[in-house]
Amino acid sequence: MSKTAFLFPGQGSQTVGMGVDFYQEYDFVRELFDMVDEITKINISKLCFKGPMEELTMTINLQPAITAVNLACLITLEKEGARADISAGHSLGEYSAIYAAGVVSKEDILKLAFKRGELMHREATKHIGAMHALIGLGIDAVQKLVTAVQAEGIVSVANHNAEQQIVISGSPGPVKKVSSLAREQGAKAIPLKVSGAWHSELIRGAEDEFKIFLDTVSFKTPIKSIVHNVTADFEPNPDKIKLNMLQQLCSPVLWYDSICKLIEEKVEIFAEIGPGKVLTGLLKKIVPKNYPCKIYNISDMKTFEKFLKEAH
Repeated sequence: MSKTAFLFPGQGSQTVGMGVDFYQEYDFVRELFDMVDEITKINISKLCFKGPMEELTMTINLQPAITAVNLACLITLEKEGARADISAGHSLGEYSAIYAAGVVSKEDILKLAFKRGELMHREATKHIGAMHALIGLGIDAVQKLVTAVQAEGIVSVANHNAEQQIVISGSPGPVKKVSSLAREQGAKAIPLKVSGAWHSELIRGAEDEFKIFLDTVSFKTPIKSIVHNVTADFEPNPDKIKLNMLQQLCSPVLWYDSICKLIEEKVEIFAEIGPGKVLTGLLKKIVPKNYPCKIYNISDMKTFEKFLKEAH
């Protein structure tokens, strides 16, 4: 049997209409969306299916919305007997991954995603932030630039997405400064449309309250492996998983290292479970050309049926 990894996207993968065909097809998906609407007291299902995009993209709405769509795709796959050996998720997507590994219940994972979105939204309105993607420099070169500018204000590496695709995060001035230094070294710098400086010190104010909330949730020993953002490694201890999820708020997402870990583990089937194709695109940049694997993206009924036919 080929070793399979399920990968779950986070913020930035949203589209209006996401999840709607699963919702129309399956009772258990409708129940899931009823649950998220009830937990958040927001009409998340309407925002997912009909928008408007501007409202869907607000962090407080988006985090439970993407999590619900990820879970809708996952549960539909599981009903057909599809299983992964390992799961991983990009930033917010890591919540779907710990659900897939049996660590936290469906209801609790939706509550955690909502609380995280609420607290991140609050901190982002207090502290204006920016995020830029730097393309064409390695992590050491970017880290050197970040370190050189840190005396002028808050800036740090937020995501190491591919070998030479790194997102920086922090106060607008220092982020712009690092970007202009990166451009001088031949990199491309692209400002991202985000409402806050995620994975930076500007979100630190959310930590204490999120820790209290995390402590109300029961974390179990995973039934399958998870590669975590903070460590790019496995963690079987539920208390340490909880700590990883807390630290993930302000720590960099080690996505490139996480995928390298999956390659080291000889994963042959990679399936992005949820809206968009962000992770599929990154995989194609990271996986060596001669590495034997298949990459799938499961975001609607068509791609779901293709995966079942070919990989399951």
